[in-house]
Amino acid sequence: MTGNPLGLSVWALPGIPEVRAGDDLAELLLTAIGASGRPLADGDVLVVTSKIVSKAEGRAIRATDREAAIDAETVRVVASRTGRDGRVTRIVENRLGVVGAAAGVDASNTAPGTVLLLPEDPDRSARELAGTLRERTGARVGVVVSDTLGRAWRDGQTDIAIGAAGVRVFDDLRGEVDSAGRPLHVTRPCLADELAAAADLVKGKTRGLPVAVVRGLPDVVGDLDLPGASRIIRTAAADLFRLGSAEAERLGYERGYRDAQEAGARTAEEAGE
Repeated sequence: MTGNPLGLSVWALPGIPEVRAGDDLAELLLTAIGASGRPLADGDVLVVTSKIVSKAEGRAIRATDREAAIDAETVRVVASRTGRDGRVTRIVENRLGVVGAAAGVDASNTAPGTVLLLPEDPDRSARELAGTLRERTGARVGVVVSDTLGRAWRDGQTDIAIGAAGVRVFDDLRGEVDSAGRPLHVTRPCLADELAAAADLVKGKTRGLPVAVVRGLPDVVGDLDLPGASRIIRTAAADLFRLGSAEAERLGYERGYRDAQEAGARTAEEAGE
């Protein structure tokens, strides 16, 4: 990957109003871009918080119980823990294949009695938005749809890409050599996640700035039919941490007990008992 060797420019896009169901999100962004005095250029990447995509697409639902909405969006429970205060934290796989807390169901900054679900198809949302922006501005831009996620090995949260269009989601360096001439075998930075995290530094969670522009990585931007963020999700076969530690231990114990019972039954049968 090449780009500006002196650094990147990342700025939040001001002037985006509260987004409501049915709003033309591309039009809202174009108006804000025009008012900002900083027109889009070839190679820019817009990082758009999934929340405003969901709002425009009418993904807010009536729900007096957030847990019921989480249940509906969950396809697999990875881990569940009850804290000292009695609150249950559930790490689940949602219908998009993303593993995280609460299946992406958001109850913040939504109308009372409602929760917000993730976009139905974030890659499609990104592709439609990027296509309109390219057509209307003439600039070859990419779009990343971001959401906030914790990490299995580290505390705290960061923004990741759940949708992408016109952007290379990976920088595959496998087969190249490092500065000492050693071959690289597994180096494959996730560019889409890095863009999402960089943009969140200027968007923030409480400042009402849901969109940021990243400039300085023109080689990251490509055709709209590039693979989207769904390619980032590990397959079940490649997921080494498919269960939480307690769940894996319990499953191993249950399998060991079952195997021991079956072995005992075979031994008794062979002995003629």
